[in-house]
Amino acid sequence: MTARSTLRTTAAHNRLAAVGAIAVAGALLLTGCGDQTDKGNDSSSSSPSSTAPLADKLPASIRNAGVVKVGSDIAYPPVEYMVDGKAAGIDPDIAAALGKQLGVKFEFQNGKFDQLIVGLQSKRFNVVMSAMNDTKDRQNGVDSDTGKKVGDGIDFVDYFTAGTSILVQKGNPKGIKSLDDLCGKVVALQKGTTSEGIAKTQSAKCKTDGKKAIDLQTFDTDPEALLRLKQGASVADLNDFPVAAYNAKTSGGGNDFEVIGDQIEAGPYGIGVSKDNAELRDALQAAMAAIIKNGEYAKILEKWNVVDGAVTESKVNGGS
Repeated sequence: MTARSTLRTTAAHNRLAAVGAIAVAGALLLTGCGDQTDKGNDSSSSSPSSTAPLADKLPASIRNAGVVKVGSDIAYPPVEYMVDGKAAGIDPDIAAALGKQLGVKFEFQNGKFDQLIVGLQSKRFNVVMSAMNDTKDRQNGVDSDTGKKVGDGIDFVDYFTAGTSILVQKGNPKGIKSLDDLCGKVVALQKGTTSEGIAKTQSAKCKTDGKKAIDLQTFDTDPEALLRLKQGASVADLNDFPVAAYNAKTSGGGNDFEVIGDQIEAGPYGIGVSKDNAELRDALQAAMAAIIKNGEYAKILEKWNVVDGAVTESKVNGGS
């Protein structure tokens, strides 16, 4: 798994009174979801327009409704988080740009990350956009832990690249330098994510190397995991690099956390679409290509200081 992945490696992108400031902090300087209900749903896009350049590429049902319903775990700053009851961040901004090309609104609906693919497949959402890593397991509907088939899988329209980072307390009091240093220690992170998969793989390696397994604690949201780390109840949190860097920069005025080492297993974020909705998938890919070409995509990444995660081409199912 990389950024956020159950089938978030299976299903990938953080997503707390003590850490509440993280979720509503201002614009990030480095390179990120709310209560886990549908309250606070938000529309992030321009108004529907039949004159939008790519409107005719959408399925008629969506074009006529003027809305793309987006499932998202809106507690993962800076990728997506709530500000004054509205979804903000990298994903909502990209969605708004796509909406201009397609002539529809993108309405973000809040949900638990590890339930987003289920919601997509049950047609609660039209798409998933939630710092979710495009992985072969998710494409094929395979549980990454067991290798067993658990669903039909989904398609992805790739739009960003990120890897997993190790976040520790400021000053690194436990001396964590790499994944190997997590053996036998408590690690807190969001369940259903790519980061969880990385931690489980490392834990198995620890045992193979004759060390103790990682004491892995998983939570519905990343802010819960961050709180455990801030309190010293865990030695590290694993999450997407943009999110880890953002939290290191903003939480406690930059005095709570720091990022250790390089990104791990960098891979693409993708907009998840049901396999039976190729028309919508292809419309999204065309809209991504358009905003990459016209420069709007670059402006969004510059706004959030995440230009290192830019893609030059939007691929379908480009993850591994």
